[in-house]
Amino acid sequence: MATLANAFSSSSASTAIIVPGSPALEISYKQLHADVLSFQQKLAAIGVSPGAAVSIALPNSYPFIVAFIAASWQRAIAAPLNPAHKQSEFEFYIDDLSSAIVLVPQGQAEGPAVAAARKYSAAVAECYLDPRTNEVVLDIKETGKLSGKGNRPLETAQPDDTALVLHTSGTTGRPKAVPLSHRNLTRTMSNIKATYALSPADRTMLVMPLFHVHGLLAAFLAPLASGGSVIIPGPFSASKFWNDFVDYKANWYTAVPTIHQILLKTPAAWPNPMPKIRFIRSCSSPLSPKIFHELEKAFQAPVLEAYAMTEAAHQMTSNPLPPAERRPGSVGIGQGVEVKILDQAGNEVEHGKEGEISIRGSNVTKGYLNNTKANQESFTSSGFFRTGDQGKQDEHGYVTITGRIKELINKGGEKISPIELDNVLAQHPAVSEAVSFAIEDEMYGQDVGVALVLKDGQKVTEDEVKAFMKEKVAKFKVPKRVFFTGVMPKTATGKIQRRMVAEAMMKPKAKL
Repeated sequence: MATLANAFSSSSASTAIIVPGSPALEISYKQLHADVLSFQQKLAAIGVSPGAAVSIALPNSYPFIVAFIAASWQRAIAAPLNPAHKQSEFEFYIDDLSSAIVLVPQGQAEGPAVAAARKYSAAVAECYLDPRTNEVVLDIKETGKLSGKGNRPLETAQPDDTALVLHTSGTTGRPKAVPLSHRNLTRTMSNIKATYALSPADRTMLVMPLFHVHGLLAAFLAPLASGGSVIIPGPFSASKFWNDFVDYKANWYTAVPTIHQILLKTPAAWPNPMPKIRFIRSCSSPLSPKIFHELEKAFQAPVLEAYAMTEAAHQMTSNPLPPAERRPGSVGIGQGVEVKILDQAGNEVEHGKEGEISIRGSNVTKGYLNNTKANQESFTSSGFFRTGDQGKQDEHGYVTITGRIKELINKGGEKISPIELDNVLAQHPAVSEAVSFAIEDEMYGQDVGVALVLKDGQKVTEDEVKAFMKEKVAKFKVPKRVFFTGVMPKTATGKIQRRMVAEAMMKPKAKL
């Protein structure tokens, strides 16, 4: 049965989870199963029932893992939240799902998540690891709407139960609630396992947040489904990454391009000799070919760029492992899903022609919660999900993303991909980060603006940037305005907020 209740071994003595520390915490599959079952019993005892939303405002940790899996076993809806949210943000998510309970770390019973929970009468519980027993504690602080509803029976999850709800990042509008069933999650786990030939011999280093679908599915659940091990350190640190990677014998990792670049920029922390890395996965935002080649050279491992969305329970396409071809600039081929490039009318276009990347598969959500308009716009009559990304597919199935449809720059009818310009600008020796976006123009409607972060100690002028671009792209793609900034705004998972960059740069004397 396709549920998280039977997605990993309940009896294996092999290591499932490693939490670095002194001493390190090593949890076997058998112990993980027992801990999750114990926590499920605690959730039932305080009144968590099928369909109840359990908001999890915990950092990457063993308590997060146990709470997440246990909620899904109880047929509740796990709703991970960024612990760094402000009160207003917590209020939005808790209200949107009518959360029954909010889980917070020990000692945070008066933080912003709790204030938000109180506003909507959600129960509050501190969730933490008892250092004496290694038991994951559920310490109820406020019963809220669970008052008088305790002692519920233990439930058995069903494939079509909603196991997880995450919200889209909101880069093009109000965040939408994406319900993902046990069937959606286990299919993605199976797809990822097959794509990278994951096995019990593999061990990954978790660097992505577990409140994001990338970290949760690719870096945690898929490795568990393969019988491998997951190393779960604290917050990402470039200086500590390689020590843990080597000490705990990791052999692969997955991350956003921002993290790859941070690792590249800290050569003093690189191990010597470099450990044997089976592959490096990149996902969640575009990886420039320049960074692709630098990664492969520095870390002596194949880099596999993938393409994913929350609505697809993460992975949709990926470049394959060697000896199959991996292509810089391409997000690879469909992995357990059908991929079609559709025109505005929903018709498939020819190979090599641009259109909207659309997918269909059992990993894809059946629709957004309480959002009929978005569902009508996002799903075709034949069941294909329209990603909102523009791209093309060649005769061998390799997909190239050319831009976010709502972010394309329309200069007098010429559609310009900001991703293409970003990749070209990244080739400039002085440029560390580049973000291209549309700016208003009286003659063309829109023109090209770019924001740049320069490498330490580097200087370049606006005219020099324009001259560089004139040598690389067609004249109509050369930026009209060039802005310089010290830091680029990103989401918690390292995604560029292109719209926010544009808004910030266009303000007088804008500074980020």
